[in-house]
Amino acid sequence: MSLVATDLECSRDRPRLQADAAAAGAATVRSNHRWKVLGIGVAANASFSATFSGIPATAVFLRSGYHLGNGELGLVLGLLGLGVALSELPWGLLTDRWGDRRVLLTGLGATAAWLLLMALLVVPLPAYSPGVVLLAAVLLVTGLLGGSVNGSSGRAIMAWFREGERGFAMSIRQTAVPLGGGLGALVLPSLASTHGFAAVYGLLAAFSAVTALFAWRWLRQPPIGEDAMSASDGIVSAGPAPLRNPDVWRIAMAIGLLCVPQVAVLTFASVFLHDFGGMGTAVISASLAAVQVGAMVMRVWSGRFTDRHGNRRSFLRLFSRLSAAAFATLALLVFVVATIPGWQPVLATTIVAVLIVAGICGSAWHGVAYTEIATLAGVSNAGAALGLANSFVFVAFFLVPIAIPGLLVVGSWAGVWLSAAICALIASPIFLPPA
Repeated sequence: MSLVATDLECSRDRPRLQADAAAAGAATVRSNHRWKVLGIGVAANASFSATFSGIPATAVFLRSGYHLGNGELGLVLGLLGLGVALSELPWGLLTDRWGDRRVLLTGLGATAAWLLLMALLVVPLPAYSPGVVLLAAVLLVTGLLGGSVNGSSGRAIMAWFREGERGFAMSIRQTAVPLGGGLGALVLPSLASTHGFAAVYGLLAAFSAVTALFAWRWLRQPPIGEDAMSASDGIVSAGPAPLRNPDVWRIAMAIGLLCVPQVAVLTFASVFLHDFGGMGTAVISASLAAVQVGAMVMRVWSGRFTDRHGNRRSFLRLFSRLSAAAFATLALLVFVVATIPGWQPVLATTIVAVLIVAGICGSAWHGVAYTEIATLAGVSNAGAALGLANSFVFVAFFLVPIAIPGLLVVGSWAGVWLSAAICALIASPIFLPPA
């Protein structure tokens, strides 16, 4: 009788044991594979960052090779950002509908093909130089295609990582922006000066193509039963749909404002150091690379720090104020040098150092901000929320390069950096207060 009872108990327990074993297996798959997904997110963002940050790093050679004035240079670089701004939200909505894998593969493949076409047809030659209209148009399309990367890779990472580790994971993903930008700043100016823009566009095309292969090989949905988008994770839907949630809009607008100082450094720091500071290519490349490396380190630290302390909102407000202070200091130094020319040799090194610190402060907070807005929207709506945030980011990438030449005409470099400081200061109260 006891044997029969034991058999009956085993029969009743067997489904539960099988379910527990399946759940444990799925958890092991998640633990092992999520780092590959994170690696794909890093590679995808780095590949496009090398394009939208690396091409502006060649601004001096872009200006001379394509025979552009400062206003035309600002226009073509601004249209690269406008393309991303216009496409981010549609790509994000499409990601929530189609899934991150399909959108990321489509975007990376199309970007690689387009950059290759640019390398073949839209480069300055001894007997021919593409006009400003053609260059502006092709960079606009480059931005339209590259807008696919942010929402799709961010949604994939939010799905594979859980609350309490998402800030760290998203911040690691965001290191890809300075990583790609730093590689672009180190490699592309020298490549443009020695081999021309065919080599620049060709290298960027290869980067996107290789990343697409990685995504095709490893990017997929989390195992059933361990999906971070399940109701037990608590943030499938944290409130209204992103486009109807005023808090999501508020964070997105603050992100856009706080990006103004960063964009000013990425797009015109090379021109500033060349024209105002008299720096050569080596110093310019090293300075921009230092900004990107410092931003990478700070983004990883900020993600881990805010995961442990649960203080994403107060952190964002703090770094808004730090950025404002750093850029105001830079503006003051530039004003002193412009007013008292004899101080330029004394303050040149200090100006470069403060520019690097200001650039790092303006870039350190991205992973925290993107985690906050995606968490607020919910994982199932993360593509749209991240797309909305990056739309504001790349509105800044469009407007800032166009505004800076105008500020230089009516004012000076001190006015440029002071304007950046003001935008950072305005962003601080727009970020949501701590809960």
